[in-house]
Amino acid sequence: MLKLLKYLKWYDYLLSLVVVAFVVGQVWLNIRLIESMGEIVALIQAHAEGAPLTSEMLWDLGIKMILMAVGICLCVIVIAFLASKISTSFSRTLRSKVFSKVNSFSMEEMNKFSTASLITRSTNDIRQVEQTVFMTLRMAIMAPVMAGFSIAKIVGSSMELTWATVISVLLLLVLIIFLFIFAVPKFTSIQKKTDKINNVTRENLTGIRVVRAYNAEKEQEQKFEIVNEDLTKTNLFVNRLMALLSPGMNIIMNGLSVAIYVLGAYLINGGSLEYSTMVTFVSYAMNILMSFMFISMMFVMVPRGVVSGRRINEILSTTTKIHDGEGVKTENEGSVEFKNVFFKYPDAEEYVLEDISFKVNKGETIAFIGSTGSGKSTLINLIPRFFDASEGEILVDGVDIKQYKLSELNDKIGYVPQKGYLFSGTIRSNLCYGDENASEEKLIEALKISQSNFVKKLDGGLDHPIAQGGTNVSGGQRQRLSIARAIVKQPEIYIFDDSFSALDYKTDKTLRKALKKYTKDATKIIVAQRVGTILDADKIVVLNEGKMVGMGTHDELLKTCEVYREIAESQLGKEAVDGTK
Repeated sequence: MLKLLKYLKWYDYLLSLVVVAFVVGQVWLNIRLIESMGEIVALIQAHAEGAPLTSEMLWDLGIKMILMAVGICLCVIVIAFLASKISTSFSRTLRSKVFSKVNSFSMEEMNKFSTASLITRSTNDIRQVEQTVFMTLRMAIMAPVMAGFSIAKIVGSSMELTWATVISVLLLLVLIIFLFIFAVPKFTSIQKKTDKINNVTRENLTGIRVVRAYNAEKEQEQKFEIVNEDLTKTNLFVNRLMALLSPGMNIIMNGLSVAIYVLGAYLINGGSLEYSTMVTFVSYAMNILMSFMFISMMFVMVPRGVVSGRRINEILSTTTKIHDGEGVKTENEGSVEFKNVFFKYPDAEEYVLEDISFKVNKGETIAFIGSTGSGKSTLINLIPRFFDASEGEILVDGVDIKQYKLSELNDKIGYVPQKGYLFSGTIRSNLCYGDENASEEKLIEALKISQSNFVKKLDGGLDHPIAQGGTNVSGGQRQRLSIARAIVKQPEIYIFDDSFSALDYKTDKTLRKALKKYTKDATKIIVAQRVGTILDADKIVVLNEGKMVGMGTHDELLKTCEVYREIAESQLGKEAVDGTK
């Protein structure tokens, strides 16, 4: 957690010094309040023995004590206010840093952390760190200061009462150590089990339609119940241990009070102790025990904050494998070339792609087709550097993509994923991801090309609200809006990752015809399952088990590539294929 302190602002350190000053002031006023109480007891005791006692004397002390109490209250308010400001500012910074760091992750780093774990770390863990900082500023500083002042006051007053206090402190330490040994190791477990319960909940909500379609509610409830019960048992174990702290503290504190009064009475009777000394000693002893109680609470809270801080630091200290290049300026050609590219996923033994080589020039269309798992989507994911090639080179406009800054490379690409994803907002805000300054006419044109005529029928048109993930529109509508978003960007290179799969054949054909006309000067890279989608491509690359087994036009591949011919026959029919041979 100490590694995270570098994210505190300079003024947070300054405010922390102010907090320390007010804590010292609060403790000093508290000590003076106890001393004033002792003075009143001494005056009353002296009056019982015949010394004069006037109401003015009592009023003077009383007013001083009231002012001290008000001062203590003000100190507490200021400490709480500043500690809240520092801790919440710190957590805000951490959330921003974590969010920014996650946004910089490549797919490799994203796969290292589950989505549920990233959510837990960004919320629950940061909250734990925030509470730890808040309690540290309030208690970790106050405890040693209050203990130091109180110990200084009781030293030399009574050896017998001092030993009673020492024994009580030792008993309290034993209780703290017991809790520390058994409870602290469970904090890491609690955070991991929170990850699991978030993962199951997210999975169920994401796949709610499938769950209901297969009547799998009971199975999902059982799955949730297992992780829920596991987390509940761990929390119960920790909370039950923590519940021992309060009664344990009460027993020790009350026991110390009884011991001090019994011993005090014995010593007063023997003439070796003043009654006023015994009264103030009780207050000082309670202060010492309260200090150790604060320390015990920090022993419980800090380890949990340390665990959460470590989990946050794992994200912030993760080295991203994909970095910006030095940056280059190129002509807007839109050419893409693969030179002997090999790729395998991190820690995998076998290559997913082997010896891939091709080139597509400006204005051309290249398509990739093959059986499921042949590496089509993996191949195109290498172009925007979602992953980096294990071997070989990938060139865009004649320059290795590793030399580009990521923003420069992304500016050249309009990417349409297989599963069209829309963000919460409106249709307009989603389309403007491509160009935030796009005009109304440009947006309408993009909708027209992508065959998104349904937008006219929606309430509000372009300002129709979109739910997170686009769940309030159909799959085909999501795909068309995703295509429109890419059109708005007007990139050099369009990448369509099986982006027409949810469209009917008529809409598919009409959309591709309009798209071809509009993007005649741009490079199109298409991954498709349908042969009909790529018939007119300038080049078709056939993949099989990660290897290129054919490249050419549709007619050329029917003659030279058996794998392509089999795919075409299965979709178009043998007669249709023979007719085009």
